[in-house]
Amino acid sequence: MAAFDAAVSVAGPDDLRLAAHQYNQLLHLLASADRASFPAAAARRVFAHMLEAGAAPSEATITSLARVVASDPDGADEAFQLVATMHSTYGLAPRLRSYSPVLSAFRHTGDPSKAYAVEAHMAASAITPEEPELAALLEVSAKAGDADKVYEYMHKLRRAVGCVTNDTAEALEGWFRSETAGLAGKAEWDARQVKDAVVANGGGCHQLGWLRSGPWMVRRVKVGADGGCGGCGCRLASVDIDMEETHTFADSVSGLALERETKANFSQFQEWLEANKQYEAIVDGANIALYQQNFAEGGFSLVQLDAVVTELRDRYNGKWPLVILHNKRVAKLMENSNNRHLIETWRANGALYTSPSGSNDDWYWLYAAIGLNCLLVTNDEMRDHIFELLGSSSFFYKWKQRHRVKYTFNKGKAVLIMPPPYSSEIQESETGSWHVPIEEKSGDERARTWLCIDRAGVTKRPHESRIANGVAQGLTPSEASNGAGQRQPEDQAAPVTGKRKDRD
Repeated sequence: MAAFDAAVSVAGPDDLRLAAHQYNQLLHLLASADRASFPAAAARRVFAHMLEAGAAPSEATITSLARVVASDPDGADEAFQLVATMHSTYGLAPRLRSYSPVLSAFRHTGDPSKAYAVEAHMAASAITPEEPELAALLEVSAKAGDADKVYEYMHKLRRAVGCVTNDTAEALEGWFRSETAGLAGKAEWDARQVKDAVVANGGGCHQLGWLRSGPWMVRRVKVGADGGCGGCGCRLASVDIDMEETHTFADSVSGLALERETKANFSQFQEWLEANKQYEAIVDGANIALYQQNFAEGGFSLVQLDAVVTELRDRYNGKWPLVILHNKRVAKLMENSNNRHLIETWRANGALYTSPSGSNDDWYWLYAAIGLNCLLVTNDEMRDHIFELLGSSSFFYKWKQRHRVKYTFNKGKAVLIMPPPYSSEIQESETGSWHVPIEEKSGDERARTWLCIDRAGVTKRPHESRIANGVAQGLTPSEASNGAGQRQPEDQAAPVTGKRKDRD
């Protein structure tokens, strides 16, 4: 700054011509300077000279300037004004990083109304806050004693992140240990309404407000392999996408399939599926039959496929799954009399649907599993071109975690690796307690620490079965579609798919 000021003092704007990126470099340096050096005043001088010299500011310019100004004890309002007028004054679109320092400043000043105004401006700019911004909003609401706003931001945080950082966890601990938090809540509620809301939301939350009243007990605990909390004894849920998201996801897949498949063929499948909704599991037939068959004598193993069908029937009291196979595969298999009897048995029991020539059977088994809200047995990681089309969907990853069943074989017997019995994400129980997973850098789920947040004095509850999106949770595999099942050993790598695409 001494060099800059010296140059400015002996030269006018026309004589000292800096490129825009050089002004940005100065502002970036000032944004990282210690407050004691009064960087805000220097940043204002640099920006004024930039405008006078006719250098066009960018989003990075305004963001750096706002960051510096926000660090000034009285600069929060000015920083917000810079960001809020970025578009109208300079035609620039703000980004998430533009708002972050402003929210941080209002977090330190403890001004909730201004923090909420920042969030509203973010929404108007189609910017979605992430954990640092939501933690700031939650903390400023907690300091203001606004229990309703804290509840709102708890759920926004739940939707935005899986696990929270330790800083966010400490902010949550501060709120729940406050006297205001203990006063928030209601002594009576409709238990059926709460349970129905949990089902509609896919499990893991009801979003109907604070339940119970009285001081909270906040503990850092571990969660068992079955999802049992080591603090309150509650069993955590395996969280699914909610029902509205399920319908939206199914419509998205259907729309893409109808664009890329022969419309009449896929429409016919949709009509058939609408009339046949009884399935608990969909089977990606080609993926299973081609699993580890890349050797000299390998081929399309109907034996492997039958082993998976048999295992599913054993789990679901004789109920048949739905196997999706391409019609070319089936026609070839029918040439062998040993195969013919098995395929005819499947057909007679409604356990087989053959996708038509020219189709990609991926669309069929994916749509069936989503539309029927059931399990999908496949080792396909769903990363190829059709799944890339769904990559922007926020539903896809969570749905896959909840519904995909992987498999391997042990001495010819199918071993199904069921979805995890619980989800590592913020959860709100039917009785009003909360469980918040804290970031675990090792990646070892067994080592993860959770916040168990429950009303003090509530007796330890037994493990309870839960419902997510109409699917029972916490039950054995023969009782529910997400039971623990036969699990892969911890040190055993997941098998890779052996599937080849079925197209003519």
